[in-house]
Amino acid sequence: MGVSRRKYAQMRGVSESAVRKAIASGRISVEANGTIDPAKADAQWDAQTDPAKQRGPHARRVADETKTATQRAAERKPVPKAAIDAVNSTLGESGTDPTPGAAVGEMSFLRARMANEVLKAQTARVRLDKMKGELVDRAKATSTVFDLARRERDAWLNWPPRVAANIAAELGVDAHALEQVLDKYLRKHLADLAEVKLELR
Repeated sequence: MGVSRRKYAQMRGVSESAVRKAIASGRISVEANGTIDPAKADAQWDAQTDPAKQRGPHARRVADETKTATQRAAERKPVPKAAIDAVNSTLGESGTDPTPGAAVGEMSFLRARMANEVLKAQTARVRLDKMKGELVDRAKATSTVFDLARRERDAWLNWPPRVAANIAAELGVDAHALEQVLDKYLRKHLADLAEVKLELR
């Protein structure tokens, strides 16, 4: 015995307009009296609709039934340790871990989803800071600092020849000997400064 469109929509867990569209597009057929045979309509609907596009509780049941053995095995597959560590690290850094005392191997959808949201927020913050000019490109900053340091070094290396004669005249010493001494100690000083490592994080 057939049922009305509204009743069938309730049984299937979809809107009445979805049922009307299915009838209009020919995905399901109606009986001679205009009613819908639920069993027949379900079979037609399932056969002619992409499971990924279905809605409602019926769609979830069909999706579960059509899962392959491989898909079910993949769902039972343990979460890799690297993924767990990444989630724990992200939540730990942000201070938003809902279960801070959770075991290393423990994973839940809530924790993974929260880690994903934290990463999205952090990424958005970095983009915003970059747009506002509060962040600089790391490679460009490194190159600029390196270029500045090289020009500073070259300026200092050219200093002894420029000032040695004047200093020697004031002190009453040999200009060439003074230049050699200044150059020697200046190079040693620059070598010591070169040991300082610049870290841009």
